[in-house]
Amino acid sequence: MPNIVYFDLETQRSFSDVGGFSQKHKMGVSVAVTYSTDRGEYTIYPESEMQALVQELTRADLVVGFNHIGFDYGVLQSYSVFDIIEQTRNLDMLVDIEHTLGHRLKLDSIASASLGTGKTADGLDALKWWQEHKRTGQPEPLLKIAEYCCYDVKVTKMVHEYGREHGFVKFADRNGQIQQCAVSWKP
Repeated sequence: MPNIVYFDLETQRSFSDVGGFSQKHKMGVSVAVTYSTDRGEYTIYPESEMQALVQELTRADLVVGFNHIGFDYGVLQSYSVFDIIEQTRNLDMLVDIEHTLGHRLKLDSIASASLGTGKTADGLDALKWWQEHKRTGQPEPLLKIAEYCCYDVKVTKMVHEYGREHGFVKFADRNGQIQQCAVSWKP
């Protein structure tokens, strides 16, 4: 069995804090999470462990994420001396679906239609929790970020597995009608 690593991260700063999308390398990582099919477990990485995260990603047979090539790797790149994209084998489900449909979908839309479950919070909540942690020094806000990020990784994994099993994922279109998008997500 190949080692598939599902991946997501949360940032310390927003696009407006750093001057826009092109400055995502300045956003900083608050927490990153992976799930390794080889180990069968989640790993939570604080900012101080970004080198270990990069090692896990580069050793994986496949890294699966949702917008991780366009966003997460751009944030993570500031912690690495080599090009992470060139050192990893990737399936970015957002990129794949956008290529098929011609437009982007949200992970929450796909998860809700395909699995009947959605995300537990959003990135703005994670930013608020980070600010609370920085202001108070308390660990509880970091734990909230880690829990949220773990759940996003779980949803990413479940969407990927659903697509592999069925050959499609579902989503709600602009009119609220459930549609299907064909996918070919073989390991």
